[in-house]
Amino acid sequence: MSQQEQPRRPQEPVKYGDVFEVSGELADKTIAPEDANMMQAAETRVFGHTQKGGTAAVMQSAATANKRGGFVQQGDATDVAAEHGVTVAQTDVPGARVTTEFVGGQVVGQYVEPMPVGTTAATDAETLGMNLQSAITIGEALEAAVQTAGNKPVDQSDATAIQAAEVRASGTSDIAPGGIAASARSAANHNATVDRDEDKIKLVDVLAGATGKLQADKAVTRQDAEGVVSAELRNNPYLTIHPGGVAASVTAAARLNEKADI
Repeated sequence: MSQQEQPRRPQEPVKYGDVFEVSGELADKTIAPEDANMMQAAETRVFGHTQKGGTAAVMQSAATANKRGGFVQQGDATDVAAEHGVTVAQTDVPGARVTTEFVGGQVVGQYVEPMPVGTTAATDAETLGMNLQSAITIGEALEAAVQTAGNKPVDQSDATAIQAAEVRASGTSDIAPGGIAASARSAANHNATVDRDEDKIKLVDVLAGATGKLQADKAVTRQDAEGVVSAELRNNPYLTIHPGGVAASVTAAARLNEKADI
């Protein structure tokens, strides 16, 4: 085979921004073999196997192409994945289970598994006061965050996201005294002065029973989710959202409402 007939190496590596809807530092990172391995392991822990054509498979294909191009070596990992993690979180919401995959705190994949009303998970949802026959509300989405990130100490990004959620639920920019936004802001300010996580105020302390604490509530829309995500990102030093946290739960609820057209 002549030199002209030799397969040409790709001129550019495959980056996260090429295959996923991510932003900031992560978008410019080359997908590395160890990143893909971490996602495969995370999917296996949750699903019992890797998803066919799913996030791990896409990452593995990209990492293989990057190895062939000489952009990465076996065992390489991006600093964002190594420092901030590759995780898979599940959230039960009315009528469904949402599985969300994160690299460095940014969503790279999401699966929605409908669950019949008669299932245990659906019964649990009814016990929590969530109506399976109607759209998921902002209050219910905030309560869902307690299930996945309830033990997270409240920080400024959480407080701002909760405030954005309360504002959109109430339809007014006024923050209710003693409401969840005011409580979250107070908790974040307190936690900033405390060293030990065990002494800090957690999301569960602020968001438990969120639906009843809101002066008004409404079904989550895509616009609501975008506002909450933007608020959480602006106040996170790494420009990421917390896996299973406030923004992630509101986003999952909005997608389910759109999917169900309710």
